[in-house]
Amino acid sequence: MTDAPDIPPLAMTLGDPAGIGPEIAVKSVIAPDAPPVVLLGQRLVAERAMALAAPGYELQIVSDPGKAALSPRHLRLVETGEPGLVPYGAVAAEGGAAAYAAIRTAIDMAMAGQVSGIVTAPIHKEALSAAGVPFPGHTEMLAHHAGGVEVAMMLANDVIRTVLVTIHVALSRAVLLADFDANMRAIRLADAGCRAFGIARPRVAVAGLNPHAGEGGLFGREEIEIIAPAIAAARAEGIEASGPWPGDTVFMQARQGQFDVVVAQYHDQGLIPVKYMGLEQGVNITLGLPFVRTSPDHGTAFDIAGTGRADPASMMHALQQAAVMARANAASKI
Repeated sequence: MTDAPDIPPLAMTLGDPAGIGPEIAVKSVIAPDAPPVVLLGQRLVAERAMALAAPGYELQIVSDPGKAALSPRHLRLVETGEPGLVPYGAVAAEGGAAAYAAIRTAIDMAMAGQVSGIVTAPIHKEALSAAGVPFPGHTEMLAHHAGGVEVAMMLANDVIRTVLVTIHVALSRAVLLADFDANMRAIRLADAGCRAFGIARPRVAVAGLNPHAGEGGLFGREEIEIIAPAIAAARAEGIEASGPWPGDTVFMQARQGQFDVVVAQYHDQGLIPVKYMGLEQGVNITLGLPFVRTSPDHGTAFDIAGTGRADPASMMHALQQAAVMARANAASKI
């Protein structure tokens, strides 16, 4: 795959240096059909990953992400964070700080138009917390540093797509946060996200919060008082939204082709069905940002970090999806 010549490269962060992020990043970048990419992270971490996953390749340190590679055997890296090397498998503040530094730089580059999008390798929430990072995950920090924009998480594979109303919060808090405004935001972004995939009139299914979508109020009134009014308001805006649908069957209906995207009320309701179908296929997409951002849908896998056994399939899907979206963004501005 090749990008149009006027599109800047994609930025790819190395993630937590103690996990599999650096390995799958390197494996993805050297794939034959990989679009132009510049890596962001620590030099020693990149070199360690290359020794493991790309022997024979050399590292080229650049300050300008648009600078051409010296040869096809060179991987470009923008150095970020403090020099150092965290042992594989270690939950460490240094690892969290390194991951965060790369993300911050990637955001700055994307906002400045130096890169056409961001692909992020997995980070570790405990390491981030140990480093004093005030965000539990990528979605929250991306939204904040992009100017406090309203965002939603979409997880997609070749069969189904889901957008979350609430993300990284306790389930008890998710129930409170899944209000009318949050549902409206997720429905609108689900519709816009599907249109970015080329779906002219997306069919948006909205899952209920309670068992059996509340069973007419028997198991809760959130569907009656919050979710159904949000669906009606979205339909009044021209969005083809429907529901509330029972959460235990709506993904099966989407898989059978009845819906283009499912809006889920909380994290596990939406992500379990997608991840159950295979981590190697799923891509995490942040909707609502002023730039493209994708990532694999798995974690840091500390247990196999450094073994060379990490599967880059999900990262490669994320990279290819980012390239498609970046080209579509560029074409829409012509």
